[in-house]
Amino acid sequence: MAILSKDDAQTILKKVLAFSTADECEATLTGSLAGNVRSARNAISTSGITDNVSLAVQARFGKRSGVATCNQFDEATLRRCVQRAEEIARLAPESPEYVPLLGPQTYLAAPQSFAPATAAIDPDYRARQMATSTQYCEARKLSSAGFLNDSAGFVAKRNSKGLEAYQQVANVAFSITVRTPDGTGSGYAAADYVDAARLDAARLTKVAADKAAASVGARAIEPGKYTVILEPNALLSGVDTSLLGALMQSFDARAADEGRSFLSKKGGGNRKGEKLFDERVTIYSDPLNADIADLTFAADGRPLQRTAWIEKGVVKNLYTSRFWAQKTGIPNLPAPNGFVMEGGTQSTADLIKGTAKGILVTRLWYIREVDPQTLLYTGLTRDGTFYIENGKIKFPVKNFRFNESPIIMLNNLEAIGKPVRLAGNLVPPLKIRDFTFTSLSDAI
Repeated sequence: MAILSKDDAQTILKKVLAFSTADECEATLTGSLAGNVRSARNAISTSGITDNVSLAVQARFGKRSGVATCNQFDEATLRRCVQRAEEIARLAPESPEYVPLLGPQTYLAAPQSFAPATAAIDPDYRARQMATSTQYCEARKLSSAGFLNDSAGFVAKRNSKGLEAYQQVANVAFSITVRTPDGTGSGYAAADYVDAARLDAARLTKVAADKAAASVGARAIEPGKYTVILEPNALLSGVDTSLLGALMQSFDARAADEGRSFLSKKGGGNRKGEKLFDERVTIYSDPLNADIADLTFAADGRPLQRTAWIEKGVVKNLYTSRFWAQKTGIPNLPAPNGFVMEGGTQSTADLIKGTAKGILVTRLWYIREVDPQTLLYTGLTRDGTFYIENGKIKFPVKNFRFNESPIIMLNNLEAIGKPVRLAGNLVPPLKIRDFTFTSLSDAI
């Protein structure tokens, strides 16, 4: 039942709204058929699958609101779900940031955010993809830990003001860490797609395996400022944050206006319209981009469309809640689901060839905020860090702790490579001068 058609979903939502006695009511149906498989030490360790459709009902009386959920759709359950939402709304305090529900909206034509091949993934597919990975590592006497997860589903919305939305989405992702038997070498690779037909776990495993083998015998070199080539995984991967992810999360207008952001202006207001980055930096969001196609509407029903956030180094837009947009009179832009950083045509290998001296960083992790006003972060390199000399990788180096800000980073650009999809975004490898490493780490 996880993927309801538009007609079936809207039939349920219409019934829900018919049961409501609230001043305003909005109902949202989300469904997902998702599965995963994990491996450790070249053997599958766990697998699972979820199949669920959930209904959320928001009822409003004046400025009071309440939400109730259910995942059964018989008439009695739907009626009770609406009643619970209304009971909660009557007991809730008034919201000081109330805005009315949206009326009818016009959305972009649905992009290719769904793929039948992804929806058709079954346990056999997951096992085959993982087997190609584990068998490759076993043959090379390497140890691997992998994770493959996939989902296909839909989101449907309807409210008492006339808003109606529906879209199907799908995604498949694979990540792999490979280590040498003695534990001194480690490599990593990851990729995700809308269409499962594009996933090649064997290719990704080879990338990680080659890095693991090449990173054995790492040498210690002095911390300091270096020219670095950051692969996409170094820009977006992390335990719970990432350098580019942190940058994009800082484009919140309210945080900037209230003085809580690097985009805050002394004396009040924000820095929209200022040139804060290298002129080669352009970042935008576009739900219709074929490589990262996604929902064309936000969680509150606002339309998503192509939006420039940074254009030739200039801050072009900030996203906002409907309340803050109404209060301040700024453009009413929701936060994007994913983003595109424009780049060139060079691969990571090409960037290495053009580097006299520098360090190649496969991945950053355990990234933590140091100073929100300057967007300074600290963290560690891992899974393959290499010294470059005269356009070639000379030897692996021990991992570093870094202290760096993406603002400074994007002002110290030497070259931008060709963007690739990662975590629902398009991100290029970057060559950056004067990247700050503060100490060595014995971690692999």
